[in-house]
Amino acid sequence: MSVKLTLGPIAYHWTPEARTDFYARIADEAPVDEVYLGEVICSKRAPFFEADIPATIERLERAGKRVVLSSLAEVMLKRERKATADLAGMDTPEIEINNAAGLYARAGRAHRIGPFMNAYNEATIDWMARQGATHVCLPSELPAPAVANATRAARALGLGVEVQVFGRASLAVSARCYHARAHGRTKDNCLFVCEDDPDGMALRTRDDRAILRVNGIQTQSETYLNLLPELPEMQAMDVTHLRLMPQTVDMIAVAHLFRDVADARLDAPEAEARLQELCTDKVFSNGFWHGTAGYRRMSALARGQVQAG
Repeated sequence: MSVKLTLGPIAYHWTPEARTDFYARIADEAPVDEVYLGEVICSKRAPFFEADIPATIERLERAGKRVVLSSLAEVMLKRERKATADLAGMDTPEIEINNAAGLYARAGRAHRIGPFMNAYNEATIDWMARQGATHVCLPSELPAPAVANATRAARALGLGVEVQVFGRASLAVSARCYHARAHGRTKDNCLFVCEDDPDGMALRTRDDRAILRVNGIQTQSETYLNLLPELPEMQAMDVTHLRLMPQTVDMIAVAHLFRDVADARLDAPEAEARLQELCTDKVFSNGFWHGTAGYRRMSALARGQVQAG
């Protein structure tokens, strides 16, 4: 079975027009098999795109894409509990749960587990399967041996296994909104200032080095996770799904590069060179996969004797 390519939910506060145009191109041009829709980071953003979701689902499914709806990563308010419960009550499309409140509301019915649920080991995956999970997206911080162990356990239970292979890594979510605070506003009076940063806001050190990204309540890596050279290793582990996270680059071209490497139509060095041309001002990382600091870029030539790039 060929590994499937997926597109994760948009993490940023893109305008409704930008989202609609983006998904129209994904439907018509991107070689992705499955697309995750829905607001995962901030419930206040959800009304901006909710009305367009049915038409977007129809457009993607008409193009042959499987659609999955993702739940919020953090549930604190009554309206967020209700929105999560409403989502968890749906029979179609499939549901990806990113918070324990969604797991409770789903009440044992079939669902996917998102990366915010922290499936770090075999025992957790076994427990999730007994709660109705059919698929798990592993956290991006897991090193290769842990991914291999988790994949072996999940596949033995009949679960699909997904790994993020491109885009900024999600590192944390908080009750507070960093974005609003940085602009002297409160979370309740943010005026949607995060819309000004469609690829996140750089968090800089005192000597002006960008080290992280702020996206509302979410902290992301400054670097773009890029696991193109590691795709064959993942496929040998029986990872079933590869996730691309939407960024402000040509995601159609990015998807074609990952599809071509996964299908052995293009070698990884050539694909990486083209990917760097697409992401001209971005720094790539793969440190988590190689068991070191996540922001580092390691050579795939010598496992155990890797060199920082």
